Amino acid sequence: MLLEIVTPDKKVFEGEVNAVTFPGSDGEFQVLSNHAPLISSLGKGSLRIAASGKNEEMTVDGGVVEVLNNHIIVLAESVLED
Repeated sequence: MLLEIVTPDKKVFEGEVNAVTFPGSDGEFQVLSNHAPLISSLGKGSLRIAASGKNEEMTVDGGVVEVLNNHIIVLAESVLED
């Protein structure tokens, strides 16, 4: 599935992933391939990306995530790459 992470300043990440774990406002949640459509607010915390052969982690400071047809768009207020 395709993941895009965007801040007001720039596009932080774009690529194919296997799973993404988000810091939701009410707790952590994970999105896998063929996930049901979803729109959720994000809290401050760790966003973990699992792609074929590598894992990546970054810290988001709030925002919104939309999941639709194996396409995830994250609109984050700010992102710190670990």
